[in-house]
Amino acid sequence: MYTIYHNPRCSKSRATLTILQEEQTAPVEIIKYLDQKLTKKEMQALLTKLQMAPHELVRKNEAVWKENYKDKQLTDDELISILIEHPKLIERPIVTKDSQGVIGRPPENVKKLF
Repeated sequence: MYTIYHNPRCSKSRATLTILQEEQTAPVEIIKYLDQKLTKKEMQALLTKLQMAPHELVRKNEAVWKENYKDKQLTDDELISILIEHPKLIERPIVTKDSQGVIGRPPENVKKLF
């Protein structure tokens, strides 16, 4: 089973979902992470699957980041809390399968999980 952390308004997220649906027979769970905030435990699990540090998952061009956090020295725990509070800052889309994960930028990255 694949899980996609999806933003339907994002073209990369829609394209990644299309690749999953057209090229895989395994079920796809769609989580609209902007509507249902992730927990700290879920965020930590995603980071582990992605093999990324929290700062690597931040969309640094978003206004909320630039206006509130850009020049601050933040711990990983603080960054995780910020990502949970402001899910718009999470790089997207994220796709996981078992213990692995990728960011669908470009959307073809999802094929690494096939």
